[in-house]
Amino acid sequence: MIDICFPPSLKKQLKGQRNNLYRLAISWCGDRMLADDLVQDCMVKAWQKRQQLKDREKLNAWLCRILHNCWMEYLRRSKPMVELTEVPAESDSGPDGLLEQQQLADRVRQAVARLPIGQREVVTLVDLEEFRYAEVAEILEIPIGTVMSRLNRARKVLRTELLHLQAPAAPAETVLRRVK
Repeated sequence: MIDICFPPSLKKQLKGQRNNLYRLAISWCGDRMLADDLVQDCMVKAWQKRQQLKDREKLNAWLCRILHNCWMEYLRRSKPMVELTEVPAESDSGPDGLLEQQQLADRVRQAVARLPIGQREVVTLVDLEEFRYAEVAEILEIPIGTVMSRLNRARKVLRTELLHLQAPAAPAETVLRRVK
């Protein structure tokens, strides 16, 4: 059996990366079911090609590259979906705080979804997944300068679209004292 050659820790590491891949996929496509399918395809391909992984330290980048390839395959086969789905935000601040967080997350998600695909991929890999520019260039197979310019353009667009969402500065608190 071939699996004997591979330590069970690799299988465990692959399973541990699933949530990160799902978060990345949903930020790219905006559809929970499609994101789940993309991650499933990614995991199957990763497991089938596990012998190609040379450096286990680069597992995350390797998986993101496979996920990107799955995403590009999907885009080639069909038109991209525009419909957004909700991803619940976690909060301990009660129903009002939860609603505010969900509305804010929806606005940010919609702003990111309006970005061109190239900018959307770069901004999610750099800002959400915290990859370095060189890793993103390797994952997307583009020059590092293209990564930096796409990221710059994406951040400018997001900044102008989301600037109005900033909470206004809290007014100075009025101190009341008791007078006899």
